[in-house]
Amino acid sequence: MDEKKFLKNQCKLNFKENLKSDKMTNKEKGYHYEGKAIKLLESEGYEVLEKNYTVKGGEIDIIAQKNDCIVFFEIKYRRTSNYGSGIEAVNREKMRRIYRTAKKYLYNKKCYDFSYRFDLIAYNGEVYEWLENILWGEEYE
Repeated sequence: MDEKKFLKNQCKLNFKENLKSDKMTNKEKGYHYEGKAIKLLESEGYEVLEKNYTVKGGEIDIIAQKNDCIVFFEIKYRRTSNYGSGIEAVNREKMRRIYRTAKKYLYNKKCYDFSYRFDLIAYNGEVYEWLENILWGEEYE
């Protein structure tokens, strides 16, 4: 089993044990809140196409589709806003990596007839904010 799969499985195993103790690693928290986001998206009628889509130079947390629109989701979690919100964590360089990774996905999957957009789901504790169209692309070429 490669290291990435091992870590993911290990995070899942440790999650239930650590949930009550607040000893979750950042990776475990990331998987947990990505899972919450997936449930939210599915309840809103989205079909999840990819989780943690990774290519050289970038990663996209969730890629989902609703009707003929592919949506690239960045998921951010902050326990509190003492050190800034999840929204503030998505800076210009992060947006550039997301955009370039999305373009590779669209090319590799031959998604020529789909519209697409970039959304952010930011959790502050258990409260989320869903921002649509966080970037348009041309400025990130």
